Amino acid sequence: MNSKQLRSAFFDFFIKKNHVIVPSSPIVVKNDPTLMFTNAGMNQFKDIFLGNINPEHPRVANSQKCLRVSGKHNDLEEVGHDTYHHTMFEMLGNWSFGDYFKEEAVKWSYEFLVKELQISPDRLYATVFEGYSPENMEADTEAESCWEKYLPGDRILKGSRKDNFWEMGDTGPCGPCSEIHIDIRSDLDRKKEDGATLVNQDHPGVIEIWNLVFIQYNRKSDGSLEKLPHRHVDTGMGFERLCMVIQNKQSNYDTDLFQPLISRIAVLTGIPYGTGQKSDIAMRVVADHLRTLAFSIADGQIPSNNKAGYVIRRILRRAVRYGYSFLGQTEPFICKIVPVLTELMGEAYPELPAQQKLIEKVIEEEENTFLRTLDTGIKLLNRIVDKSKTRQIDGKSAFELYDTYGFPPDLTELILREKGYTFNHEEFEKEMEKQKSRSRQDAKVEAGDWTVLKNDSPEEFVGYDVNETEVKITRYRKIRSKEKEYYHMVFDKTPFYAESGGQIGDTGLLSGGGEEIKIINTLKENEINIHISKKLPSNPEGTFRAIVDREKRKLTANNHTATHLLHDALRNILGSHIEQKGSLVHHEYLRFDFSHFQKVSDEEIMRLEGMVNEKIRENLPRTEQRLIPIEEEKASGAISLFGEKYGNKVRTIRFGDSIELCGGIHVERTGQIGLFRIVSESAIAAGIRRIEAVTGRHAENWINEQTGKLKKIKSLLKTTGDPLKAVDQLAKEKMTLEKQLAEMGREKVRSLKTSLAHKVQTEGRINIISEKVEADSPAILKDLAFQLKGEIPGLVLILGAAISGKAHLAVLVPEELTGNSGLKANEIIRSVAGHIQGGGGGQPFFATAGGKNPEGISTAISTALDKVREAIRA
Repeated sequence: MNSKQLRSAFFDFFIKKNHVIVPSSPIVVKNDPTLMFTNAGMNQFKDIFLGNINPEHPRVANSQKCLRVSGKHNDLEEVGHDTYHHTMFEMLGNWSFGDYFKEEAVKWSYEFLVKELQISPDRLYATVFEGYSPENMEADTEAESCWEKYLPGDRILKGSRKDNFWEMGDTGPCGPCSEIHIDIRSDLDRKKEDGATLVNQDHPGVIEIWNLVFIQYNRKSDGSLEKLPHRHVDTGMGFERLCMVIQNKQSNYDTDLFQPLISRIAVLTGIPYGTGQKSDIAMRVVADHLRTLAFSIADGQIPSNNKAGYVIRRILRRAVRYGYSFLGQTEPFICKIVPVLTELMGEAYPELPAQQKLIEKVIEEEENTFLRTLDTGIKLLNRIVDKSKTRQIDGKSAFELYDTYGFPPDLTELILREKGYTFNHEEFEKEMEKQKSRSRQDAKVEAGDWTVLKNDSPEEFVGYDVNETEVKITRYRKIRSKEKEYYHMVFDKTPFYAESGGQIGDTGLLSGGGEEIKIINTLKENEINIHISKKLPSNPEGTFRAIVDREKRKLTANNHTATHLLHDALRNILGSHIEQKGSLVHHEYLRFDFSHFQKVSDEEIMRLEGMVNEKIRENLPRTEQRLIPIEEEKASGAISLFGEKYGNKVRTIRFGDSIELCGGIHVERTGQIGLFRIVSESAIAAGIRRIEAVTGRHAENWINEQTGKLKKIKSLLKTTGDPLKAVDQLAKEKMTLEKQLAEMGREKVRSLKTSLAHKVQTEGRINIISEKVEADSPAILKDLAFQLKGEIPGLVLILGAAISGKAHLAVLVPEELTGNSGLKANEIIRSVAGHIQGGGGGQPFFATAGGKNPEGISTAISTALDKVREAIRA
């Protein structure tokens, strides 16, 4: 059974059990401060478990794309080294929301594995929670009783709290779990050693395949457990591992999910898979990481230096590094594997073929960038080695290479080992721990338990229709972050828009009981609008007036509607390939990121501004539809975004020809926007452009500022006419002067060359010139060296110059002497660079150095001359 058939078999089985098959949610998580990536199938159902929303269906199943780079068994640096761990993986799962519980979950998991897939039951083991007395947590005897109907007692094992009690986080829904493990070893190996002893021991032949989680408790911030009013089932089965079992393989990487990728890598690199341990690991790393990169980019996460983008960049660079170090790849190659992945998984995940060109472009650019970084890092490492007085580099320098240049420690170790060096690992780990400690402190947020004042149905948002309303606080909690205290409040209904969809959150007031509490931000956390304040009302149980800052919201609405108009204009002017890749709607400006593979020209910018301003002048009315079935709206042509999670019922916003799925705040008519101006256009990643723009009075202020600058320029140019003509005349005069200066410089070099040619000292067949000269730039030293080389045979040249307060050296050696004589320019320059308090390098025939001590130039030249003479005499 191939992977496509196996995925379908799972869906078909649970459809028969009255489950609704739901699509995978995006791999990149939004509106959840505790997660950057979807790391389990349950993430999209978190709000149901928390009681924030009611389930649409009591039973669902799906295949969820997940990403894990930390936690139990998920150290990124280990992926590729074993047979069954990954960064990105598919999680097959079935869920019950207050419907069936342990009896059915155990029965159906056994039935699917043994009856449907024909897995031998004598290879299966089940673990159940053994209890934990320090916290009075009872053993899960209910699950044990369920398993006794299907497995003998010696294959039902007791598991610890670490392995068999699942928790969403430090607080929240949790419960015991029952893991199903399978022994895929040969019959001979199974006879030699009981599989029960290998369960949860990281043995590649005895692996966990399915986890059945029984969510029945709520963990409070004081550590205590309380029973949930509704019990849920959350199961997750690793699809890659299931494929390995069904396809009778000993490694996930040998299944049809990975072999097409690995085969393509083998073709591109010219290295067959299975011919070397290091190259095999590298191919597995690249194949695994490509999947992560492709799905993340398709869902809108571009590699960057922040948060989720940093994680993606780190994964990409790890793949590039393995290709560079163990597959000999010095040019981009990972991007060339994307079409194979699209063919392999595009049917199940249509975002891959839809975003293929962008995925390829982004990966290629990131590969190019990091390959240049590797080259820079290697040069820097060489300089560190040259300066080192021992064969061990200090760990601080190795950490700087890692932290600043992305140069991984194992690659540093590899390069150093080739030179007979190593680095201080203890110092490196200390620096790493310091960084982690700083990060933990920066990210440390302590959240207290919710104080529930009113058990209410999910909060109602009324902000589309009103800017203020009467509210009750239903719950609140205290938050401590970096020695500051805040309060989170939830209302029974709210006019405050919570930050989401790129739009910033509302601010305003909570008024009542003779006091006014400032709402400093509104955030969305797991589908709840969280209102943030620095203090609580004196009587939180009172009735209040929630009042949105109208002026700020009006400006924000202007910018949100302008964003829609800009998106529509981009698609009309640049082409239908334009897709939104991110946005920020602020009350002062808007930012719009979109897919496009070249710079937007000045003419196109003018046309975009013209089209948006035309729609503003038309004063188009807003046409809004709420709670419309999503498939109906997509059929109408409404634009939806890859990477966004939509419910079954959606809201659409239309202004003329522009129609989008959107939950944000908009103007009633486009005339309210007033004016639209683009202030910048730039590239933020390969194939991703960014436009920043302003509207209304901020656009007027920008125009006035530009006009003021133009007047200042005219004043400086002392012209009342066209400033462009005056600037053009200045540019011509500058060009003329630069030519004159260049000619003067060339004349100076010719004069200096003639002077140096008369100072040749001859030793045997070698002509030597060593001199401190006057020069305007380091480039002159190089010009002199190569001009004199062409005129004086067998020339050894040692030059020094003080330029702008810095010391510069250059050494030239005849190429015929760089062999057996041991006369190498780069070695000479490194040995004397200390005299100028600097460093240098280059080729055996020509090398340069720079330093901050011009006083040491003469000493450096004489020392270099001595080394040359010693080498000649030897």
